[in-house]
Amino acid sequence: MGREGRAVGAASGELVTIGEFARLSRLSAKALRRYDELGLLRPALVDPVNGYRYYDPAQVEGARLVAWLRRIGMPLSRIGRIVALDAGAAAVEIRAYWARVEAETAARRDLAMYLVDHLSAEGGAMSRIPGNTGSTGNTGSAGGAGNAGGTGRTGSSGGAEDTGSRGGRGSSGSGVPGGSGVLGGPVAVPLAIRCAALTDTGAVRTTNQDAAFAGPRLLAVADGFGEGGAEASAAAIEALKPTAWGGGDGALSAADLLNALEDTADSASRAVRDAVAPCADPDGSGTTLTAMLWTGSRLGLVHIGDSRAYLLRGGELFRITHDHSLVQSMIDDGSLSREEAASHPGRALLLKALVGEARSAPVAVACRPDVRLREVLAGDRYLLCSDGLSAVVDEAELRAAVIAAEAPEEAVRRLVGLAHEAGGPDNVACVVADVVVAAEE
Repeated sequence: MGREGRAVGAASGELVTIGEFARLSRLSAKALRRYDELGLLRPALVDPVNGYRYYDPAQVEGARLVAWLRRIGMPLSRIGRIVALDAGAAAVEIRAYWARVEAETAARRDLAMYLVDHLSAEGGAMSRIPGNTGSTGNTGSAGGAGNAGGTGRTGSSGGAEDTGSRGGRGSSGSGVPGGSGVLGGPVAVPLAIRCAALTDTGAVRTTNQDAAFAGPRLLAVADGFGEGGAEASAAAIEALKPTAWGGGDGALSAADLLNALEDTADSASRAVRDAVAPCADPDGSGTTLTAMLWTGSRLGLVHIGDSRAYLLRGGELFRITHDHSLVQSMIDDGSLSREEAASHPGRALLLKALVGEARSAPVAVACRPDVRLREVLAGDRYLLCSDGLSAVVDEAELRAAVIAAEAPEEAVRRLVGLAHEAGGPDNVACVVADVVVAAEE
């Protein structure tokens, strides 16, 4: 089409000028030129002589979608992928993006609340010191025994720890005891961990991609998926062992522990990428990870994916992790009930996991795990498990089994038995740990 033909087409309503299209789409001409350069929204025609851009009115809907996605803060690179999808697939991608934003916002909120409490407590403590001029210091905690335990087997261990903890502030709005908060204060009794781990292939699968570890310094479960799932789950846990994260004897302040958790989470991500790199499709392999690191007075939680951690305290079982899954995001926004979620076809779709490549994958988006600190009390019992248990056994049965068992070894055997009774459709990994007075060990 020559120059005159293009002008006639624009004037007849077949195409419109960039100014008119900007008005229709609610995008500025500057934004339209930028999106053209990035390949997000190409004009229908560009005049080769003067460079004028002409748009088809049918492009308005796509342009508005780009504007709305930018309004929610979506990066342009991701918008480029979404605008190329059909409406149904685009809706799934947008939901996944927003669920990730909400999860990361919740993690930042917890850290902000921790910082508020931590600094408030330090300020209050320092103000009680005679002659204090307002300077602050770190609250410290002493480390304890080294690592023990094993992956994929039942075992128990305990170690004398030389500090205790009390107090703490629950996670904002969670209703769960012992959430993020300032931990420490006057030591009542030294505490230790008594624990056991067990994994099982289940009744349907032929291989086991789940991994579990229970030691006096680390509790962890990981649920691998894809070609390199077994290697991914094992690598994630190995990266968290005390020898890897510097969890030997020595004091760690709350701030230092948070930094250590961030570092170990990054180490786990790198370890998974390295482990699955030889696979034909590395970005389709990965693992969930739910782990708790014990310093003698604090538990640090590292969590990504849909494996879970529960706390039994005062006869009540509380879930202390939030699933990073499509179904959970739909429950959160009210578009799906918990009953409907149990049979939803997308219940296995993860929004966050440790995957082989640092880019979007078919089943997960690689990103940093949630990290936070937790209050511990003597008498607490923790359960960590993969969805091979939590997806087939309801929480009432989990609670009954965890309460009935005298020791962690008995508890993990009971729990794996429950998964088998429910058909054992998936691999199972579970860890049970008791917080005990060190003298009892």
